[in-house]
Amino acid sequence: MSHSIQQLKIGMLGGGQLGRMIIQNAINLNLDISVLDPDKEAPCRYLVKKFTQGALTDFDTVYTFGKDKDLITIEIENVNIEALKKLEQEGKKVYPQPHIIELIQDKGSQKMFYQRNNIPSPDFFLVEHKSQISKYKDFFPFFQKLRRGGYDGRGVTRLADPDKLDVAFDAPSVLERLVDFDKELSVIVARSESGEVKCFPVVECEFNPKANLVEFLFSPANIKKSVEKEAIQIAAMVAEKLGIVGLLAVELFLTKDGKVLVNEVAPRPHNSGHHTIEGNVTSQFEQHLRAILNLPLGDTAIVKAGVMVNVLGEEGYEGTALYKGLDDIMKFSGVYVHLYGKVLTKPFRKMGHVTVVDNDILKAKQKAKLVKSTLKVIA
Repeated sequence: MSHSIQQLKIGMLGGGQLGRMIIQNAINLNLDISVLDPDKEAPCRYLVKKFTQGALTDFDTVYTFGKDKDLITIEIENVNIEALKKLEQEGKKVYPQPHIIELIQDKGSQKMFYQRNNIPSPDFFLVEHKSQISKYKDFFPFFQKLRRGGYDGRGVTRLADPDKLDVAFDAPSVLERLVDFDKELSVIVARSESGEVKCFPVVECEFNPKANLVEFLFSPANIKKSVEKEAIQIAAMVAEKLGIVGLLAVELFLTKDGKVLVNEVAPRPHNSGHHTIEGNVTSQFEQHLRAILNLPLGDTAIVKAGVMVNVLGEEGYEGTALYKGLDDIMKFSGVYVHLYGKVLTKPFRKMGHVTVVDNDILKAKQKAKLVKSTLKVIA
Protein backbone atom coordinates (compact mmCIF):
# COMPACT_ATOMS: atom_id res chain seq x y z
CA MET A 1 0.00 0.00 0.00
CA SER A 2 1.35 3.40 -0.99
CA HIS A 3 0.81 5.17 2.34
CA SER A 4 1.37 3.81 5.80
CA ILE A 5 -1.23 1.41 7.18
CA GLN A 6 -1.82 3.76 10.12
CA GLN A 7 -3.21 6.40 7.73
CA LEU A 8 -5.75 4.03 6.20
CA LYS A 9 -9.40 4.43 7.07
CA ILE A 10 -10.61 0.88 7.69
CA GLY A 11 -14.28 -0.01 8.00
CA MET A 12 -15.54 -3.27 9.49
CA LEU A 13 -19.02 -4.67 8.96
CA GLY A 14 -20.08 -6.33 12.20
CA GLY A 15 -19.19 -5.50 15.77
CA GLY A 16 -19.57 -8.84 17.53
CA GLN A 17 -16.96 -10.87 19.41
CA LEU A 18 -14.91 -11.63 16.28
CA GLY A 19 -14.72 -7.92 15.51
CA ARG A 20 -13.82 -7.22 19.12
CA MET A 21 -10.83 -9.57 18.91
CA ILE A 22 -9.78 -8.14 15.52
CA ILE A 23 -9.82 -4.66 17.10
CA GLN A 24 -7.80 -5.82 20.11
CA ASN A 25 -5.07 -6.74 17.61
CA ALA A 26 -5.60 -3.62 15.49
CA ILE A 27 -4.85 -1.48 18.57
CA ASN A 28 -1.34 -2.97 18.69
CA LEU A 29 -0.77 -1.78 15.10
CA ASN A 30 -2.37 1.61 15.84
CA LEU A 31 -4.93 1.12 13.07
CA ASP A 32 -7.92 3.39 12.48
CA ILE A 33 -10.99 1.09 12.43
CA SER A 34 -14.65 2.14 12.32
CA VAL A 35 -17.45 -0.34 12.94
CA LEU A 36 -21.01 -0.75 11.65
CA ASP A 37 -23.39 -3.00 13.62
CA PRO A 38 -27.17 -3.12 14.18
CA ASP A 39 -26.83 -3.51 17.96
CA LYS A 40 -26.17 -0.26 19.83
CA GLU A 41 -24.53 -2.31 22.62
CA ALA A 42 -22.38 -4.46 20.28
CA PRO A 43 -19.19 -5.94 21.84
CA CYS A 44 -17.06 -3.54 19.72
CA ARG A 45 -19.04 -0.44 20.67
CA TYR A 46 -16.58 1.03 23.17
CA LEU A 47 -13.34 -0.16 21.58
CA VAL A 48 -13.45 2.08 18.51
CA LYS A 49 -13.49 5.84 18.05
CA LYS A 50 -16.25 5.65 15.43
CA PHE A 51 -19.20 3.29 15.84
CA THR A 52 -22.24 3.45 13.56
CA GLN A 53 -25.48 1.69 14.43
CA GLY A 54 -27.20 0.39 11.32
CA ALA A 55 -28.33 -2.67 9.36
CA LEU A 56 -25.56 -4.69 7.69
CA THR A 57 -28.03 -5.94 5.07
CA ASP A 58 -29.27 -2.49 3.97
CA PHE A 59 -27.68 -1.16 0.74
CA ASP A 60 -27.72 2.55 1.65
CA THR A 61 -26.42 1.99 5.19
CA VAL A 62 -23.48 -0.16 4.06
CA TYR A 63 -22.68 2.05 1.04
CA THR A 64 -22.74 5.27 3.09
CA PHE A 65 -20.60 3.66 5.82
CA GLY A 66 -17.99 2.52 3.27
CA LYS A 67 -17.84 5.66 1.12
CA ASP A 68 -15.10 7.43 3.08
CA LYS A 69 -13.07 4.27 3.84
CA ASP A 70 -9.94 3.00 2.05
CA LEU A 71 -10.42 -0.64 3.07
CA ILE A 72 -13.52 -2.54 4.15
CA THR A 73 -13.62 -5.94 5.87
CA ILE A 74 -16.23 -8.12 7.59
CA GLU A 75 -16.64 -10.21 10.74
CA ILE A 76 -19.94 -11.78 9.60
CA GLU A 77 -21.10 -12.96 6.15
CA ASN A 78 -24.69 -11.70 6.33
CA VAL A 79 -24.01 -8.30 4.72
CA ASN A 80 -25.29 -6.35 1.71
CA ILE A 81 -23.21 -7.61 -1.24
CA GLU A 82 -24.46 -5.07 -3.81
CA ALA A 83 -23.22 -2.17 -1.68
CA LEU A 84 -19.81 -3.83 -1.31
CA LYS A 85 -19.63 -4.46 -5.07
CA LYS A 86 -20.37 -0.79 -5.77
CA LEU A 87 -17.70 0.33 -3.29
CA GLU A 88 -15.22 -2.08 -4.92
CA GLN A 89 -16.09 -0.66 -8.38
CA GLU A 90 -15.41 2.81 -7.00
CA GLY A 91 -11.88 1.77 -6.09
CA LYS A 92 -12.26 0.80 -2.44
CA LYS A 93 -10.45 -2.31 -1.30
CA VAL A 94 -12.99 -4.81 0.01
CA TYR A 95 -11.46 -7.91 1.62
CA PRO A 96 -12.68 -10.62 1.52
CA GLN A 97 -13.91 -9.75 -1.98
CA PRO A 98 -17.70 -9.30 -2.39
CA HIS A 99 -18.08 -12.05 -5.03
CA ILE A 100 -16.46 -14.54 -2.61
CA ILE A 101 -18.70 -13.53 0.30
CA GLU A 102 -21.67 -13.87 -2.08
CA LEU A 103 -20.65 -17.40 -3.09
CA ILE A 104 -20.15 -18.46 0.54
CA GLN A 105 -23.46 -16.87 1.68
CA ASP A 106 -25.26 -19.50 -0.42
CA LYS A 107 -24.53 -23.06 0.74
CA GLY A 108 -25.75 -24.38 -2.63
CA SER A 109 -23.23 -22.25 -4.55
CA GLN A 110 -20.57 -23.32 -2.07
CA LYS A 111 -21.27 -27.01 -2.76
CA MET A 112 -21.27 -26.46 -6.54
CA PHE A 113 -17.93 -24.62 -6.24
CA TYR A 114 -16.40 -27.67 -4.52
CA GLN A 115 -17.81 -29.94 -7.21
CA ARG A 116 -16.44 -27.79 -10.07
CA ASN A 117 -12.99 -27.62 -8.48
CA ASN A 118 -12.71 -31.30 -7.48
CA ILE A 119 -12.61 -30.41 -3.79
CA PRO A 120 -13.73 -33.46 -1.78
CA SER A 121 -17.06 -32.79 -0.06
CA PRO A 122 -20.09 -34.90 1.00
CA ASP A 123 -22.59 -35.84 -1.74
CA PHE A 124 -25.55 -33.49 -2.05
CA PHE A 125 -28.75 -32.57 -3.89
CA LEU A 126 -30.31 -29.12 -4.27
CA VAL A 127 -34.05 -28.58 -3.69
CA GLU A 128 -36.24 -25.50 -3.98
CA HIS A 129 -39.21 -26.76 -1.93
CA LYS A 130 -40.02 -29.32 0.74
CA SER A 131 -42.16 -31.23 -1.80
CA GLN A 132 -39.02 -32.15 -3.80
CA ILE A 133 -37.30 -33.91 -0.88
CA SER A 134 -39.22 -37.18 -1.23
CA LYS A 135 -37.68 -37.62 -4.73
CA TYR A 136 -34.46 -38.56 -2.96
CA LYS A 137 -35.96 -41.07 -0.54
CA ASP A 138 -33.45 -43.76 -1.60
CA PHE A 139 -30.58 -41.61 -0.33
CA PHE A 140 -31.77 -40.90 3.24
CA PRO A 141 -30.63 -39.89 5.88
CA PHE A 142 -29.70 -36.26 5.07
CA PHE A 143 -28.76 -33.04 6.74
CA GLN A 144 -30.96 -30.36 5.23
CA LYS A 145 -29.20 -26.99 5.23
CA LEU A 146 -30.92 -23.76 4.21
CA ARG A 147 -29.03 -22.27 1.29
CA ARG A 148 -29.05 -18.83 2.91
CA GLY A 149 -29.10 -17.35 6.38
CA GLY A 150 -28.07 -20.34 8.54
CA TYR A 151 -25.49 -19.53 11.25
CA ASP A 152 -24.14 -21.17 14.40
CA GLY A 153 -26.16 -24.35 14.00
CA ARG A 154 -29.36 -22.58 12.93
CA GLY A 155 -30.86 -23.43 9.55
CA VAL A 156 -29.79 -27.10 9.75
CA THR A 157 -32.05 -30.08 10.42
CA ARG A 158 -31.55 -33.84 10.27
CA LEU A 159 -33.94 -35.78 8.04
CA ALA A 160 -33.86 -39.48 8.89
CA ASP A 161 -37.14 -40.74 7.42
CA PRO A 162 -38.68 -39.78 4.03
CA ASP A 163 -42.15 -40.27 5.58
CA LYS A 164 -41.48 -37.80 8.41
CA LEU A 165 -40.79 -34.51 6.72
CA ASP A 166 -42.70 -32.26 9.16
CA VAL A 167 -39.35 -30.94 10.50
CA ALA A 168 -38.05 -30.15 6.98
CA PHE A 169 -37.59 -26.55 5.82
CA ASP A 170 -39.85 -25.44 2.95
CA ALA A 171 -37.19 -23.25 1.31
CA PRO A 172 -34.24 -23.53 -1.12
CA SER A 173 -31.81 -25.86 0.57
CA VAL A 174 -29.00 -28.39 0.26
CA LEU A 175 -29.65 -32.04 1.09
CA GLU A 176 -26.31 -33.39 2.23
CA ARG A 177 -25.73 -37.11 2.62
CA LEU A 178 -24.85 -38.04 6.19
CA VAL A 179 -21.16 -38.73 6.60
CA ASP A 180 -19.98 -41.48 8.93
CA PHE A 181 -17.21 -39.39 10.41
CA ASP A 182 -14.62 -40.11 13.04
CA LYS A 183 -13.68 -36.49 13.81
CA GLU A 184 -14.60 -32.94 12.88
CA LEU A 185 -11.52 -30.91 12.02
CA SER A 186 -10.83 -27.31 11.10
CA VAL A 187 -8.02 -25.44 9.36
CA ILE A 188 -7.70 -21.66 9.36
CA VAL A 189 -5.92 -20.46 6.25
CA ALA A 190 -4.82 -16.92 5.39
CA ARG A 191 -4.13 -15.55 1.93
CA SER A 192 -2.70 -12.07 1.46
CA GLU A 193 -3.24 -9.60 -1.36
CA SER A 194 0.09 -10.63 -2.88
CA GLY A 195 -0.96 -14.31 -2.86
CA GLU A 196 1.06 -15.56 0.12
CA VAL A 197 -0.78 -18.46 1.80
CA LYS A 198 -0.29 -19.83 5.32
CA CYS A 199 -2.32 -22.45 7.20
CA PHE A 200 -2.64 -22.88 10.94
CA PRO A 201 -2.14 -26.42 12.28
CA VAL A 202 -5.25 -28.63 12.18
CA VAL A 203 -7.57 -28.54 15.20
CA GLU A 204 -10.22 -30.99 16.35
CA CYS A 205 -13.72 -29.86 17.36
CA GLU A 206 -16.11 -31.52 19.77
CA PHE A 207 -19.72 -30.33 19.40
CA ASN A 208 -22.53 -29.81 21.87
CA PRO A 209 -25.27 -31.94 20.24
CA LYS A 210 -28.09 -29.81 21.70
CA ALA A 211 -26.82 -26.43 20.52
CA ASN A 212 -24.88 -27.69 17.47
CA LEU A 213 -22.01 -25.43 18.59
CA VAL A 214 -18.38 -26.25 19.33
CA GLU A 215 -18.04 -27.22 23.00
CA PHE A 216 -14.33 -28.08 23.10
CA LEU A 217 -11.56 -27.50 20.60
CA PHE A 218 -8.24 -29.35 20.77
CA SER A 219 -4.97 -28.05 19.31
CA PRO A 220 -3.18 -29.93 17.88
CA ALA A 221 -5.72 -32.45 16.52
CA ASN A 222 -5.05 -36.06 17.47
CA ILE A 223 -4.65 -37.33 13.89
CA LYS A 224 -2.07 -39.09 11.74
CA LYS A 225 0.60 -36.97 10.01
CA SER A 226 -0.79 -38.02 6.61
CA VAL A 227 -4.27 -36.75 7.55
CA GLU A 228 -2.85 -33.46 8.83
CA LYS A 229 -0.95 -32.99 5.57
CA GLU A 230 -4.04 -33.73 3.47
CA ALA A 231 -6.29 -31.42 5.53
CA ILE A 232 -3.81 -28.54 5.13
CA GLN A 233 -3.43 -29.19 1.39
CA ILE A 234 -7.22 -29.16 0.91
CA ALA A 235 -7.67 -25.95 2.96
CA ALA A 236 -4.91 -24.18 1.01
CA MET A 237 -6.46 -25.37 -2.26
CA VAL A 238 -9.87 -23.93 -1.32
CA ALA A 239 -8.28 -20.53 -0.50
CA GLU A 240 -6.25 -20.55 -3.73
CA LYS A 241 -9.19 -21.56 -5.95
CA LEU A 242 -11.38 -18.87 -4.36
CA GLY A 243 -8.55 -16.32 -4.61
CA ILE A 244 -9.67 -14.92 -1.26
CA VAL A 245 -7.80 -12.12 0.49
CA GLY A 246 -8.15 -12.46 4.26
CA LEU A 247 -8.89 -15.42 6.47
CA LEU A 248 -10.79 -18.57 5.53
CA ALA A 249 -11.94 -21.15 8.08
CA VAL A 250 -12.28 -24.57 6.45
CA GLU A 251 -14.39 -27.05 8.43
CA LEU A 252 -13.66 -30.68 7.57
CA PHE A 253 -14.87 -34.20 8.26
CA LEU A 254 -12.44 -37.06 8.77
CA THR A 255 -14.48 -40.12 7.79
CA LYS A 256 -14.23 -43.52 9.47
CA ASP A 257 -12.45 -44.82 6.36
CA GLY A 258 -9.84 -42.03 6.49
CA LYS A 259 -11.14 -39.57 3.87
CA VAL A 260 -10.93 -35.81 4.44
CA LEU A 261 -14.02 -33.92 3.20
CA VAL A 262 -14.86 -30.20 3.26
CA ASN A 263 -18.01 -29.51 5.27
CA GLU A 264 -18.23 -25.73 4.83
CA VAL A 265 -16.14 -22.57 4.94
CA ALA A 266 -16.35 -19.11 6.53
CA PRO A 267 -14.54 -16.08 5.02
CA ARG A 268 -13.46 -14.53 8.34
CA PRO A 269 -11.92 -15.33 11.71
CA HIS A 270 -13.70 -18.29 13.25
CA ASN A 271 -14.61 -19.94 16.53
CA SER A 272 -12.17 -22.76 15.69
CA GLY A 273 -9.24 -20.31 15.76
CA HIS A 274 -9.73 -18.57 19.12
CA HIS A 275 -7.07 -20.72 20.81
CA THR A 276 -4.43 -19.12 18.54
CA ILE A 277 -4.40 -15.97 20.73
CA GLU A 278 -2.45 -17.85 23.43
CA GLY A 279 -1.59 -21.12 21.70
CA ASN A 280 0.18 -20.03 18.50
CA VAL A 281 2.93 -17.59 17.52
CA THR A 282 0.45 -15.44 15.57
CA SER A 283 -3.27 -15.27 16.36
CA GLN A 284 -5.92 -15.70 13.67
CA PHE A 285 -7.05 -12.11 14.29
CA GLU A 286 -3.61 -10.61 13.71
CA GLN A 287 -3.24 -12.87 10.66
CA HIS A 288 -6.51 -11.53 9.19
CA LEU A 289 -5.17 -7.98 9.52
CA ARG A 290 -1.81 -8.95 8.02
CA ALA A 291 -3.58 -10.57 5.05
CA ILE A 292 -5.94 -7.67 4.22
CA LEU A 293 -3.16 -5.10 4.70
CA ASN A 294 -0.79 -7.15 2.50
CA LEU A 295 1.79 -7.46 5.28
CA PRO A 296 3.98 -10.60 5.51
CA LEU A 297 1.88 -13.38 7.05
CA GLY A 298 2.85 -14.40 10.59
CA ASP A 299 4.26 -17.69 11.86
CA THR A 300 1.38 -20.08 12.64
CA ALA A 301 3.35 -22.61 14.71
CA ILE A 302 1.91 -23.94 17.97
CA VAL A 303 3.61 -22.51 21.07
CA LYS A 304 1.73 -24.73 23.53
CA ALA A 305 -0.98 -27.34 23.25
CA GLY A 306 -4.35 -25.74 23.82
CA VAL A 307 -7.98 -26.53 24.55
CA MET A 308 -10.65 -23.92 23.89
CA VAL A 309 -13.98 -24.03 25.71
CA ASN A 310 -16.93 -21.97 24.49
CA VAL A 311 -18.71 -20.18 27.33
CA LEU A 312 -22.40 -20.48 26.47
CA GLY A 313 -25.45 -19.09 28.23
CA GLU A 314 -26.96 -21.72 30.55
CA GLU A 315 -30.34 -23.22 29.80
CA GLY A 316 -33.17 -21.71 31.81
CA TYR A 317 -31.61 -18.24 32.15
CA GLU A 318 -32.36 -15.10 30.19
CA GLY A 319 -31.45 -11.55 31.16
CA THR A 320 -28.42 -9.57 32.38
CA ALA A 321 -25.44 -11.93 32.39
CA LEU A 322 -23.78 -13.04 35.63
CA TYR A 323 -20.60 -15.16 35.58
CA LYS A 324 -20.63 -17.79 38.31
CA GLY A 325 -17.37 -19.59 39.16
CA LEU A 326 -15.04 -17.06 37.50
CA ASP A 327 -12.91 -16.68 40.66
CA ASP A 328 -12.45 -20.44 40.88
CA ILE A 329 -11.15 -20.93 37.36
CA MET A 330 -8.81 -17.92 37.61
CA LYS A 331 -6.82 -19.92 40.20
CA PHE A 332 -5.64 -22.38 37.53
CA SER A 333 -2.36 -21.80 35.72
CA GLY A 334 -2.56 -21.43 31.93
CA VAL A 335 -6.24 -20.50 31.89
CA TYR A 336 -7.13 -17.45 29.77
CA VAL A 337 -10.64 -16.00 30.00
CA HIS A 338 -12.20 -13.98 27.16
CA LEU A 339 -15.62 -12.50 27.89
CA TYR A 340 -17.27 -10.80 24.92
CA GLY A 341 -18.98 -7.89 26.62
CA LYS A 342 -22.52 -9.07 25.81
CA VAL A 343 -24.96 -7.55 28.29
CA LEU A 344 -27.74 -10.13 27.93
CA THR A 345 -27.51 -13.90 28.17
CA LYS A 346 -29.88 -16.51 26.76
CA PRO A 347 -29.59 -20.29 26.42
CA PHE A 348 -26.57 -21.32 24.29
CA ARG A 349 -25.63 -17.72 23.40
CA LYS A 350 -21.85 -17.41 22.93
CA MET A 351 -20.85 -15.21 25.87
CA GLY A 352 -17.12 -15.85 25.83
CA HIS A 353 -14.43 -18.49 25.56
CA VAL A 354 -11.67 -19.84 27.75
CA THR A 355 -8.37 -21.14 26.39
CA VAL A 356 -6.32 -23.54 28.48
CA VAL A 357 -2.68 -24.00 27.47
CA ASP A 358 -0.26 -26.59 28.79
CA ASN A 359 2.82 -28.45 27.57
CA ASP A 360 0.74 -31.59 28.00
CA ILE A 361 -2.51 -31.76 26.03
CA LEU A 362 -4.01 -34.28 28.48
CA LYS A 363 -3.49 -31.88 31.39
CA ALA A 364 -5.00 -29.08 29.30
CA LYS A 365 -8.05 -31.29 28.59
CA GLN A 366 -8.52 -32.05 32.30
CA LYS A 367 -8.38 -28.36 33.20
CA ALA A 368 -10.76 -27.49 30.35
CA LYS A 369 -13.33 -29.99 31.65
CA LEU A 370 -13.05 -28.36 35.10
CA VAL A 371 -13.53 -24.93 33.52
CA LYS A 372 -16.59 -26.20 31.67
CA SER A 373 -18.21 -27.57 34.83
CA THR A 374 -17.27 -24.55 37.01
CA LEU A 375 -17.92 -21.44 34.92
CA LYS A 376 -21.63 -20.83 34.35
CA VAL A 377 -23.40 -17.88 32.71
CA ILE A 378 -26.67 -17.23 34.51
CA ALA A 379 -28.98 -14.23 34.90
